[in-house]
Amino acid sequence: MANKPKQQDRDRRAKIEAMRKAEQAKERRKSMIFVVIAIVVGLGLVGAVAVPTYLDSRNDPATKALSSFGATAAAASCSPVQNTPGTNNEADRTHVADGTVEKYKTVPPSYGPHWSQPVFPARDFYTVRDRPEMEQLVHNLEHGYTIVWYDDTIKGAQLADLKDIAVAARSDEATGSGKFIVSAWDDAYGAFPAGKHLGISHWGAAASHVQLCGTVSGAAVKKFIEKYPAADSPEPNAA
Repeated sequence: MANKPKQQDRDRRAKIEAMRKAEQAKERRKSMIFVVIAIVVGLGLVGAVAVPTYLDSRNDPATKALSSFGATAAAASCSPVQNTPGTNNEADRTHVADGTVEKYKTVPPSYGPHWSQPVFPARDFYTVRDRPEMEQLVHNLEHGYTIVWYDDTIKGAQLADLKDIAVAARSDEATGSGKFIVSAWDDAYGAFPAGKHLGISHWGAAASHVQLCGTVSGAAVKKFIEKYPAADSPEPNAA
């Protein structure tokens, strides 16, 4: 009879141990569930940030090739580049009083007298409503900017491509990573030739350059800025 209480104690301890182990296993399962939930939530948060960022990067024109926007260079109906030599001289680089309206020798302007201050900091794209004064933009040309002017026929998909070109060109080394502006054209400074709706200008150290195109073309712009980079200008180190 003395062994019966001992056996009962062993059975009781065994049950308690079994219950303890069962409780530990239950707690481990709960912990694992919490860990899994935390991982899933964490991955969801990462995805919520990463996916839009990835999609934005795919849609960011600064990450795309400049030549991918608009028509090909061959289809852009661009005229040969008009070069005007000897424009890096005192007369053409004169500062005139702010408010003075100049009559420029090329359409669009590619050199000449200008106001005392350039547009700075300059945005990449301007419309008819907010475009800077022409005489200020010519000062930007002196500092190495390439400027693309567009007329009021550039609308819809072409205008969207031109806005993307403005961003992409600023990421190109040829523009000094930023010396590039697109602005609406002002007919008061002359009319584009028939069939031409965009003008590209650059003021080089030895000559100024103008090209007129019929259609928006990132490839044509790419060729132009590579041939006439920001470093080639009367004042390449100015802002």
